[in-house]
Amino acid sequence: MEAIYEYAWLIPVLPLLGAMIVGIGLISFNQFTNRLRQVWSVFIVSIMGATMTLAFATLWSQFNGHPTYTRMIEWAAAGDFRLNMGYTVDHLTALMLVVVTTVAFLVMVYTDGYMAHDPSYVRFYAYLSLFSSSMLGLVVSPNLVQVYIFWELVGMCSYLLIGFWYDRKAAADACQKAFVTNRVGDFGLLLGILGLYWSTRSFDFAIMGDRLQNLVESGALSGGVAALFAILVFLGPVAKSAQFPLHVWLPDAMEGPTPISALIHAATMVAAGVFLIARMFPVFEPIPAAMSVIAWTGCFTAFLGASIAITQNDIKKGLAYSTMSQLGYMVMGMGVGAYTAGMFHLMTHAYFKAMLFLGSGSVIHGMEAAVGHDPAYAQDMRLMGGLRKYMPITAITFLIGTLAISGIPPLAGFWSKDEILGKTFEANPTMWLVGWLTAGVTAFYMFRMYFMTFEGNFRGEDAVALETIRVERLQAQGFSMGPGAMNSQELAIADAASHDDDHSHGGHGHHGHKPHESPLSMTLPLILLSIPSILVGLVGTPFANYFEEFVHAPGEAVHALGSEVDLPEFLIMGGSSVGIGLIGITLAVMMYLRHQIDPAAIAERIPVLYNLSKNKWYIDDIYTAVFVKGSRRLARQVLEVDSKVVDGVVNLAGLVTVFTGETLKYFENGRAQFYALIIFAAVLGLVIFSSVA
Repeated sequence: MEAIYEYAWLIPVLPLLGAMIVGIGLISFNQFTNRLRQVWSVFIVSIMGATMTLAFATLWSQFNGHPTYTRMIEWAAAGDFRLNMGYTVDHLTALMLVVVTTVAFLVMVYTDGYMAHDPSYVRFYAYLSLFSSSMLGLVVSPNLVQVYIFWELVGMCSYLLIGFWYDRKAAADACQKAFVTNRVGDFGLLLGILGLYWSTRSFDFAIMGDRLQNLVESGALSGGVAALFAILVFLGPVAKSAQFPLHVWLPDAMEGPTPISALIHAATMVAAGVFLIARMFPVFEPIPAAMSVIAWTGCFTAFLGASIAITQNDIKKGLAYSTMSQLGYMVMGMGVGAYTAGMFHLMTHAYFKAMLFLGSGSVIHGMEAAVGHDPAYAQDMRLMGGLRKYMPITAITFLIGTLAISGIPPLAGFWSKDEILGKTFEANPTMWLVGWLTAGVTAFYMFRMYFMTFEGNFRGEDAVALETIRVERLQAQGFSMGPGAMNSQELAIADAASHDDDHSHGGHGHHGHKPHESPLSMTLPLILLSIPSILVGLVGTPFANYFEEFVHAPGEAVHALGSEVDLPEFLIMGGSSVGIGLIGITLAVMMYLRHQIDPAAIAERIPVLYNLSKNKWYIDDIYTAVFVKGSRRLARQVLEVDSKVVDGVVNLAGLVTVFTGETLKYFENGRAQFYALIIFAAVLGLVIFSSVA
């Protein structure tokens, strides 16, 4: 098995090689390369398949007890400074490699059907391969500097993929928003890396943790400064994993094609933040202040995401806020010291959330035949309903994912979420209460999503819903829709503006047709992802926790497999989480399946809370007013200073030079008598001035 480790560097390099070959073809022979679209898709998918095979072989070797393998080379040296690069393979690395490669492989298979008619089909595959390579490189990185390099590559790829349809203004704005928001967190991460190196003289995770703890214990470094460095590093995961207050980019990122939504929000970019917290656990764990900040950030983010998701009508944005909430659970688990539980939920969530996102893409693909390719209509759940009879495979797999994320046993989400809640209760009952209530809200909004999409009657031709969506869209674009606000000419302009933003990834949709099931290339990944969504949680049950035996915090003592389980405690904690989930499901049934409760009536009774959720807690509005408009005002003021003060000084200096030059030239006539007269006048002036003084 040693040969596997000798060539483990191929795991990130193979997808990079595929992206390079396709990219060079697109740059050099664009038309020819695009004509061979099926050849290139098979090539990229095959490379990812080979990468996935290597990842599984590595996981099997690690599971059988192979020690951690690290290979390093000296990359840079100056005096006593040495910077090494290479790769490391341990239990955490092996697990993440399998999660990333399996999801990436299935997303690439799915892409063939979803992007079949898109003119940039080949470019999308090149981006997917580059993105996968960046994430895999991050996973195998042995030190913080190399992590940062691949961290930024992941950010660059997300920018390219979110803005893939760059001719749509919404997509162009979304990728810029994601890029800028992540730069804020990444700047904090960079400052934290520099601070940790300044204090510990190392970029190695374990060495940094030990040295930082020794420095604090000896008094050479204050605990506050150590906590500051740790929190600065944590800002990186706050942005990447969409934690409050840097979460605002995630819902807008839904403007990218659905396959990349599944990849970003399931196993790659957002998981990178949680993975970095796990890697930095030796640094974070001995600093209680940092752990508290991490835990409370995750706790609030989990509740925030769930509270916003309950009013979302766009199916992808609903799933985006769901992702944000579930990431909050992972971060909260890490913050309370539940390292294994956090990573376990990362793995289970990767599979069922990838399935849910790909399921939403299948729904959108089917809806486009009925309502057209405009995302405002194809993704709005108010126009869906009754899709189960048109799309049975998509409906069944989406229901499995919904049950899994709602924490219904024995599906995967129950075991991982329940373990986080159990560990959180031991650390902080208040935090547990927030997480417990969030679990109920999660079950409610996920079944709301399922019922609105797949049950009832199809609403694709509902004139009231269509007009409501049209008005909402125009209002979002800044057009006033009150009585008398627009004349017929202005309304025509507004409608034209809305249609200019449309984009079709398919190119062959027709209005008025019935929805249809997606092709095999899209439904097969859904079926395959449903298997781990059901079964993968069984590797981490408290009765035989194989996952904890394999993945645990560095230096943490692991209980013997099959050790005694406190059954009453498990039944109470597990029963309470299932109970609150069932309450949420019951409410969703009464509101959206049987229509015994009118959601609109509830919204009218509590308009403050409804508007708070509908408007995303006004956080985007606050950021727009403070940062976007504020920076524009500041830029205008700086421009005024530049044009009137700086330019004024420069222009005045030039004017003075011109004036003095023009004046003095008349005194340079070459006559000695004139010069003597000037000297005499100057001396006389000085004498008079001296006498007066």
